[in-house]
Amino acid sequence: MWGRGSPVVFVPGWGLTPWIYRHALARLARSCRVYAPAIPGFSGVPDRPLDERTVKDGAAWLGRFLGAAGLGPVTLVGHSFGGALAIRAAHDLPERITRLVLVNSVGVAGDFGGAVPPLGDGPLWERGAAALGDALALRMLAPATPPRRTATIGHDVGAPGRVGRTDLIAAGGDLTGELNRLAQRRLPVALMWSRDDRLISRASVESLRACLGGPPVFTVAGGHGWPITDPECFGHTMRTVLEWIPTEVAS
Repeated sequence: MWGRGSPVVFVPGWGLTPWIYRHALARLARSCRVYAPAIPGFSGVPDRPLDERTVKDGAAWLGRFLGAAGLGPVTLVGHSFGGALAIRAAHDLPERITRLVLVNSVGVAGDFGGAVPPLGDGPLWERGAAALGDALALRMLAPATPPRRTATIGHDVGAPGRVGRTDLIAAGGDLTGELNRLAQRRLPVALMWSRDDRLISRASVESLRACLGGPPVFTVAGGHGWPITDPECFGHTMRTVLEWIPTEVAS
């Protein structure tokens, strides 16, 4: 746990530990109280039992964590593949998740250089997820254009509509239904995306936004791993996002 104030729970990318994000979370903690649990079978923690193997199970584990910690309602933030788990958790735990922030998130469509894993109820470490884990490990910290420290708030990432997409379908289906139901609930959501992301395409962000009913998109410079490589920018942009999105579901 870092900081004081309203609780924010952060879900790291696939195979990454919260420790890798420590500098970014320390900046975020200047304005809120941050929790970053290492979810078994999801985070890269070799000495933890790998007993939670699906997005659904990971979301259930997160619910148990929130209950044990006495947390809720909270703002949930998911980066990269962690965004998929955050989407499912927001869908399954409506009484505990009141705001959702998706940072360069997987959800409906994604590129990942062709290594696109299943996201439904199938095992996360089937061949596709393993390939994604390798891709993230090699490319998350790849050099990117030096980021600027300002964010652009807008709705111009692309109008909702037809976009090119790679289906993220597993045995249990994809996350389109969950995203649509979050939109129907009018859950406060914000999207964050970096212009030099080579893993999550612009079309993926457009598709994700369309399924969620057109929430605001906050655009920054940098690559896919910009929260790690530029923690100061992440802290500043997150503060802007948390001030922008409402704290209650619209009536």
